[in-house]
Amino acid sequence: MKIQLVLRPLLVSLLFLLPGILAAEGEIPSPPAIDKSDTAWMLVSSAFVFFMIPGLALFYGGIVRSKNVLSTMMHSFVAIIVMTLQWTIFGYSFAFSGDNPYIGNFDLAFLNGIDIDSVKGSIPTYVHFLFQGMFAIITPALISGAIAERIKLSAYVVFILVWSTLVYDPVAHWVWSDSGWLLKMNALDFAGGTVVHLISGIAGLAAAIVIGKRKGDVGLLTHPNNMTYTLLGSGLLWFGWFGFNAGSGLAVNGLAARAFLVTLIAPAAAGASWLLIEWLHTKKATALGAASGIVAGLVVITPASGYVGVQGAMIMGVLVSPICYMAILLKGKIQYDDTLDAFGIHGVGGAFGAILTGLFALELAEGMTLGNQMTAQVISVAATGFYSFVVSYILALVIEKTIGFRIEEDKEITGLDQEIHGEKGYDIR
Repeated sequence: MKIQLVLRPLLVSLLFLLPGILAAEGEIPSPPAIDKSDTAWMLVSSAFVFFMIPGLALFYGGIVRSKNVLSTMMHSFVAIIVMTLQWTIFGYSFAFSGDNPYIGNFDLAFLNGIDIDSVKGSIPTYVHFLFQGMFAIITPALISGAIAERIKLSAYVVFILVWSTLVYDPVAHWVWSDSGWLLKMNALDFAGGTVVHLISGIAGLAAAIVIGKRKGDVGLLTHPNNMTYTLLGSGLLWFGWFGFNAGSGLAVNGLAARAFLVTLIAPAAAGASWLLIEWLHTKKATALGAASGIVAGLVVITPASGYVGVQGAMIMGVLVSPICYMAILLKGKIQYDDTLDAFGIHGVGGAFGAILTGLFALELAEGMTLGNQMTAQVISVAATGFYSFVVSYILALVIEKTIGFRIEEDKEITGLDQEIHGEKGYDIR
């Protein structure tokens, strides 16, 4: 009995001391915590970005001729179908797995190893997959604007599927993966100036050069069928862009608030600048000009949205409109047919924004001087733009020479809505 009285307090003491003894041998790491506020915001941001895709369909669909409105809008919706599957099967893995600085591997294929307890930062990995997946969907849809009104749907599907695998996934890895070579170089791209806009605009240019111009009278080619669609589309794009930019910090904090703020300011400044330029040039201030200016402002602020303040955003918005306006005028002189100015706005605006990000950033990347930062920005633009153009040109050429990228001339003249889909965008009786 006396032995029990002695041992009992000793055992109780050991139970209290055991965690400390184990901790002394080595800390047992607790699983990373999921922040409910960050998770909720990122789910909402993902939905915002998804909403941009029907917005893009309306924006593009209103500018083309009425006989091609349905096929043009279908390019955006087909991208949702194709790219969701590609992103799930291997795209996300190629973009965000592995230690290679240039491309990921198959570790996360089919979301292998990811479950409801998996965490990326302070959010579930599933949410990171969803948010980044919306970027992967809309980027190839942007390309369609450069080649609308003259391409086969089957060839478009092949193009965006292979292009995303060879171009989008690797470039996303370069810029946003922890092991990416451009990220390690400290190149700044908060929400996709190079990853989304530059490489898609450049790809559109390459494909447009390969397949050639549309058939028909130039005056009729540039006659929009429904500007109300385009204005509404630009508004939906602007709405979704708040999630696009403010969500790219992957958290609810002051950075997200500032990114949201500059995503309001830059497009407003760009829209005003575009309307002024257009009025000085043509004595007209058009709805198409307002919509184009808004989108140009959204594009230019994208890479900078997490790094610049109010003044920088306003200056970037004012400056991007004359740059993109001149780029669009230039296509007539160079003689390439960028149907909906995907290169003129997204390619040129994305490159311009990525470079200005280094100039107007409130804080440079760690250890960088202004000169080093600007060098990194220029290298990121040159590398991603050159890579996208070369691969896109070769891919478009291979498709054109094999299954045919461009639709037959008689079908193009009849209209893609009827010839490809057997339907009409408008059937007014």
